[in-house]
Amino acid sequence: MSARDWFLLIALSTVWGGSFFFFEVALQSLPPFTVVLGRVSLAAAALLLIAWARGASLPFSAAIARRYLVLGAISNALPFSFIVWGQTQIPSGLASIINAMTPIWAVLVGLMIRSDEGLTPGRALGVLLGFAGVAILMGPDLLRQLDPYSLGQLSVLGATICYGFAVHYGRRFGDTPPLVNAAYMLTAATVWLVPVAAIAEQPWTLSPGLSGWSALLALSLLCTAFAYLLYFRILASAGATNMSLVTFIAPVSAITLGTVFLGERLGPTAFTGMGVLFAGLAIIDGRLTRWINGGLKRSRR
Repeated sequence: MSARDWFLLIALSTVWGGSFFFFEVALQSLPPFTVVLGRVSLAAAALLLIAWARGASLPFSAAIARRYLVLGAISNALPFSFIVWGQTQIPSGLASIINAMTPIWAVLVGLMIRSDEGLTPGRALGVLLGFAGVAILMGPDLLRQLDPYSLGQLSVLGATICYGFAVHYGRRFGDTPPLVNAAYMLTAATVWLVPVAAIAEQPWTLSPGLSGWSALLALSLLCTAFAYLLYFRILASAGATNMSLVTFIAPVSAITLGTVFLGERLGPTAFTGMGVLFAGLAIIDGRLTRWINGGLKRSRR
C-alpha cells in the first residue's frame, strides 16, 4: 500500500474504533435503541443528501426494498443493537476486542453456504485460535455465572455473527455504487429501528443534552457516514485484503479512548485473549504466513 493508503486506513480504524467510545458516551444519557436509531437515521440522511448532490441514480422498487431490508437488518440494525446493549454491561475496549471476531464468523458462514473460499489448514488454525482467544476473554466469566456482564459479552459476540452473514450477503450488491449501497442500507436499518425504539423507549420524550447530541452526531456523521465513504475509497485503491487490517487497528483506538477518557481498565486476561485472537486473524489474513514463507525462502538462498 502507498503512504496515502496507510494514512487513510489508520484514519478509518481510528474512526471505527471511536464508535465504541461514542456509544459509551451516548449511553450515559440515552437508552440503547434510541442511540442506534440516531446513528443510522442521521447517517442515512447525510448519505442520501450526498448521493443526491452528486447526481447519483437512486432506483427504487419492491424487490430492491426487500433486499436492502435484509442487508440493513444484518449489517446495521441487529449488530449495532447487540453492541450497544452489550456496552451497557461491559467496557467499550472489551467490546471492540470481541468485535474482532467478525472475520472468523465470515469464514464459517462462507463454509456453511459453500462459497468459493475453502477451509485450508491455515484458515482452520486461524479459526481455532480465534475461538481460543474468545474462550480466554469470556470463559472465566461464563464459567462463574451467567450474569449481565457475561450477557453483555455474548451480545457483542452476537453482533459479529450478524456481520459474518452480512459480509457474504453484501456481495449481491456489487453492481450498485457504494454510496447508494450505504445510503439504502442505513435507510433500511432506520425503517427497522423506528418502531422498536418508539415502542420500547419513546425517544421523543428524552432530553439527551449536549453530550448526548454530540455523541450521536459523532456516531452518525463521523463513525458511519464519513467512515463508509472512507471505507469504499480504501477498498478501491488498496483492495479487500489490505482493508482487513482495520480489524487489527480499530481495537487499539477503542481501548486507548476508553482508557484515557472513560477510565476503563482491562485486565491481563483481556489482552491475552486479544493476542490469541489476533494471531488467528493474522493467519486467516495470510499476510503473516506469506511473510514467514518469504523469510524461509530467503534464508535458504
